[in-house]
Amino acid sequence: MYDALCLLSFGGPNGPDDVMPFLRNVTAGRNVPDARLAVVAEQYEQFGGRSPINGQNLALIDALRAEFDEAGIELPIYFGNRNWEPYLTDTVQQMADDGVRNALVLATSAFSSYSGCRQYREDLARAASEVGPGAPELHKLRLYYNHPGFIDAVVARIVEVHRPGARLVFTAHSIPNSMAQWCEYEPQLNEIAALVADRVGADWDLAFQSRSGPPHIPWLEPDVNDHLMALAADGVVDVTLVPLGFVSDHMEVAFDLDLQASNTAAEVGIDLRRAPTVGTHPAFVRGLRQLVEEKTSGAEVLWVGEAGPWPDPCPEGHCLAPAGTPTGRPTST
Repeated sequence: MYDALCLLSFGGPNGPDDVMPFLRNVTAGRNVPDARLAVVAEQYEQFGGRSPINGQNLALIDALRAEFDEAGIELPIYFGNRNWEPYLTDTVQQMADDGVRNALVLATSAFSSYSGCRQYREDLARAASEVGPGAPELHKLRLYYNHPGFIDAVVARIVEVHRPGARLVFTAHSIPNSMAQWCEYEPQLNEIAALVADRVGADWDLAFQSRSGPPHIPWLEPDVNDHLMALAADGVVDVTLVPLGFVSDHMEVAFDLDLQASNTAAEVGIDLRRAPTVGTHPAFVRGLRQLVEEKTSGAEVLWVGEAGPWPDPCPEGHCLAPAGTPTGRPTST
């Protein structure tokens, strides 16, 4: 059966000297000039040239290790990234050297999209190919956007900051419309936002953030800043901002929401409070352990809502990136 778990994530720079090489990795093959990357790099300068994501992933691994130990799960936990150290291929090589033969993979993306689902599967196939015949089998765990552990953690994080009467504005990374048509990204976000808002007892909207690429290519809207301005024009003065599409408070949350969206809210007279992401909330960590137990011990498959659990393995022909369109991969993490 399974003899390891690998946490698979996007990656981010660990210091100022890493920023430009990291951004070149993220945009490889897209002909993005360094002058454009330098503009994005300025975001990191405001945070010491370091992304929070790697430290947050290490904290999640620590929390999973404690959860596994309590449940008697003896799987070692490895950590690999798409775009920065520790690179996934190096991690798969380490797993092979350690004798791992059949590993589960947990991606730090809850929802269906090319960059959040299929591209991670492509990353795994590429890493296994580069390692060669000694590489372990790598099985990506199903999407967990509607797992009760994820939803319970989102609700709990909102309650930490929410005030009665405040409007909930859920956010997620925007993707091109031509990509959204190939996945359930937007319907999943709307379904979970509605479930969460019903439990909190608040009116809600879904907005998007962090778009990139040529302005003539349509992406999912509304942009969160535009939406805050529209709410203010309608007389809304209290907003709880919920980064539903993210599992940790990485750079896009810190820059796009805590800086840009907060400034927009202040300018238009909205009292805005931002809920933390699920991070290492006990309900989320417990839910991830339950996902692992579905595979290791045949535990009950849990979900909330009407869509049912995401198929395992993922359906073929889903979460595609249409030829000639941007990938929607974020340029900061």
